[in-house]
Amino acid sequence: MLLSLAVAVGVLLQTFNADLPDYESLAQYEPPVMTRIHAADGQLIAEHARERRLYLPIQAVPDLIKAAFLSAEDKSFYDHEGIDIAGVARAMVVNVRNAGSGKRPVGASTITQQVAKNFLLSNEISYERKIKEALLALRIEQAYSKDRIFELYLNEIYLGLGSYGIAAAALNYFSKPVNQLGIAEAAYLAALPKAPENYNPFRHPERAKQRRNWVIDRMIENGYIRREDGEAAKEGPIEVSVRRRGTYLAGSEFFSEEVRRNLIELYGSDKLYEGGLSVRTTLDPALQRLAREKLHDGLIKFDIARGYRGPVTSIDVSGDWGEPLGEVDDLSDVPEWRLAVVLEVGGSALTIGLKPGTLPNGRLAADRDTGALPFSQMKWAKRSQLPAGSVVYVQAVEGEPGAWKLRQPPEIQGALVAMDPYTGRVLAMQGGFSFSESEFNRATQAQRQPGSSFKPFVYAAALDNGYTPSSVVMDAPIEIRAGTEVWRPQNYGGKFYGPATLRTGVERSRNVMTVRLAQDMGMPLVAEYARRFGIYDDLGPYLPMSLGAGETTVLKLVTAYGTIANGGRKIKSTLIDRIQDRFGKTIYQHDQRECAGCTADDWADQPEPQLTDRREQVLDPMTVYQITSMMEGVVQRGTATVVRNVGKPIAGKTGTTNDEKDAWFVGFSPDLVVGVFIGYDQPRPMGKGQTGGVLAAPIFTEFMKAALADSPPKEFQTPPGIELIPIDRRTGLRTQASGGGVILEAFKPGTAPPSNYSIIGYQDSMGVPASISDEADRAVATGTGGLY
Repeated sequence: MLLSLAVAVGVLLQTFNADLPDYESLAQYEPPVMTRIHAADGQLIAEHARERRLYLPIQAVPDLIKAAFLSAEDKSFYDHEGIDIAGVARAMVVNVRNAGSGKRPVGASTITQQVAKNFLLSNEISYERKIKEALLALRIEQAYSKDRIFELYLNEIYLGLGSYGIAAAALNYFSKPVNQLGIAEAAYLAALPKAPENYNPFRHPERAKQRRNWVIDRMIENGYIRREDGEAAKEGPIEVSVRRRGTYLAGSEFFSEEVRRNLIELYGSDKLYEGGLSVRTTLDPALQRLAREKLHDGLIKFDIARGYRGPVTSIDVSGDWGEPLGEVDDLSDVPEWRLAVVLEVGGSALTIGLKPGTLPNGRLAADRDTGALPFSQMKWAKRSQLPAGSVVYVQAVEGEPGAWKLRQPPEIQGALVAMDPYTGRVLAMQGGFSFSESEFNRATQAQRQPGSSFKPFVYAAALDNGYTPSSVVMDAPIEIRAGTEVWRPQNYGGKFYGPATLRTGVERSRNVMTVRLAQDMGMPLVAEYARRFGIYDDLGPYLPMSLGAGETTVLKLVTAYGTIANGGRKIKSTLIDRIQDRFGKTIYQHDQRECAGCTADDWADQPEPQLTDRREQVLDPMTVYQITSMMEGVVQRGTATVVRNVGKPIAGKTGTTNDEKDAWFVGFSPDLVVGVFIGYDQPRPMGKGQTGGVLAAPIFTEFMKAALADSPPKEFQTPPGIELIPIDRRTGLRTQASGGGVILEAFKPGTAPPSNYSIIGYQDSMGVPASISDEADRAVATGTGGLY
């Protein structure tokens, strides 16, 4: 009989053994781990994961955490061989006693058995699975150390709130790393593996506390903690501080999302959401806060000037107004604004109720705070637009507790990008007013016409190919024929100004001069320079394109200006400095400069190592200085004189498209390049006079004033060989005079201001470019100018 039973058991075990999964796969186990994105200074920006897990080696797990989980799950873990025989016997007795009662069978799974189930088996409740689980546990114990098994367990278990493993759970429940958890917190986490939802601290606080205290009692019983410490830990409630999701660094949402898209493009979504990448970005948090603030200020100012459009929605305020107000979505990334509802219209102010806050359990707070919206803080709106029940945005008035001012999300949109011109590192990026309202990034995704902000590249092409800053171009009516079509380019304002130097063409943003210059050079040359600078991949060889009629992005244009600021050496924009895989190996690095001597073990009086820069030189350094000097003139006396308020050397260019549909200013100091774009998402006129100099340049100015506040003034470097010669700013001719009309102009070796000049775009009766002598020039200067 016994022999028959033994044979039957042997056959049964052999059957189960033959059907067991391969436990050796645990050796290659790499669990899905979240990717973490950090700013340049190390601050956490965002996390991306399908399973929110941070893998923690067993050596990094605090003893308190180990004690809590061993006490709750398997106090004999380090003593048994994978199965707790005494525990199995106890479970069998209980299950026999409960037979037929409908109660769930009691298990006696060790931590090793749970590893077998979680990694290799299903959650099916059956004796067959329990037998397989036990057999696998025995094999796993023979193949792996206790610490390795415990490590797998602590990193794999699901602990609620989307947390996989103890490291993620510590952050998600308590906003702390595991090494900062106390007894009560460690015990609560150890209480969760059996049924996280049953011990949810918000839905079942008392049940959760009872389970936590049970774990603490086991920790005392097993000698891991002192009784007095345990009793003290049991007294308090479970204090959960749920960690926010999404973007952790306020104001960086557009930047963070662009990094996410870049990572998917580089490695695919699986690597992003499961690969455990550590990404160090280029973001400067202080500059990002400035970018958001200054762009917001400019957009709000424009929007207020156009009047109030009306409330967000309307709700019933006859009863508890907090509940319906709480259901209205607000702009989560504009925390300085609050949603409010008009409760009563008074003689000098509106009484408003503020949207209640949200508790950690997701419910609305019971508080019903009210305030006043004085009519003096809503002059741009009509009182009739805001009857009782109107839901509006408000912002606190500084220095007046309880007082609020009216706000509304602007229809106008814009973007601001700040970049290091030497490396292409994007230091700040604001892609719109609110990411919560619209995730469309106007800095990288909006294809817009740059208008006159493209002109510096037309003039740079000319300066690189034989023209000088004092070359003269005719600013007079011109007709361009294409088949039956006739194009008659106009200057902004409709006037023509006669012959003028290239410098004047840039400073005053003369359209007709630019078209004539492009016609004289040939558009293929302009298109080639646009390609070199990365503004356009394939610019059509049509003259309107010389005025910025082609579409590009803010990031591309800022990168192109950065190349000028970098001495003409091409830069590649990046939001990412380096990427490490889950093991800490660097798999991507933006800086590709070579440094042969940087790896020396010690210093032995060797020369200082030199970086080898192999980036393409797309513009002659002397041309760079010339066009930079001309763009400094834009700020000093041209279309962007507001930028002089920065108080430091700045070069840049305004841009405005037809009917004022787009407004730009892109400029740079020697160490920082910044571009600002303003326009409606669906292009439409912004109003007469709403140019780049009026809309974009002031935002640029305010940003640069703050960004450079602690930096001393720094002049643009003059390259060797450049000769500075005094010329008449109007005629471009050499002069010995002085005064407001004389400037020091930059000339390359072998070039100099001529004694007479030919006017590009102006020919005599024989079709030969006209030359103007000194005498004729003086006649023009002192006479009526009727020659032109």
